[in-house]
Amino acid sequence: MTILSAAILLFLVMDPVGNIPLFLIALQGYDPDRQPRIIFRELLFALAALIFFLFTGKYLLSLLNISESALTMTGGIILFMIAIKMIFPPGTPEQELGLEGEPFIVPLAIPFIAGPSALAAVLFIVSRDTGRWPEWLLAICLAWLVSGLILFSASGLSRRLGKRGIIAMERLMGMILTAIAVEMVMNGIKQFQRFLP
Repeated sequence: MTILSAAILLFLVMDPVGNIPLFLIALQGYDPDRQPRIIFRELLFALAALIFFLFTGKYLLSLLNISESALTMTGGIILFMIAIKMIFPPGTPEQELGLEGEPFIVPLAIPFIAGPSALAAVLFIVSRDTGRWPEWLLAICLAWLVSGLILFSASGLSRRLGKRGIIAMERLMGMILTAIAVEMVMNGIKQFQRFLP
């Protein structure tokens, strides 16, 4: 896995385009001048969570005695479920927001940006080669940066793309993520077969 492929995987899992409606709903009613500061703060919390998992992931895997093939297949299954949700969303954004007051860590940083799927993706990536952590850190930062730029321009993108455009973009990202997920499951099966007599 290259830095670019890892960054693309993380970007797809973070799903910033699909999070645009959620961010707009969460931030509505706040001063437009304050909204960028809230987004930036939440992005920093999300980045901190992703980096934490980057450096503690290998110890977590060792503690739980999880093999690479099991992690690969599990990651593929999780990504497949996320991709299906992106293609066929179960509910409206309003149903996913139930907190009052200014967003603080929840729900924007976690789980919208650095949710369980993104953290699982970081674990999967770092397990490929723990010695390449500087490259994985760069991949995380690249995915985070692009996601942040999209979320900062959420209002403008929402106006330009419209509701249908955002839905179409999310469906496309979901289809790409589905293909990646299937490939991961197939690789996990191949890895497992090596241990069979």
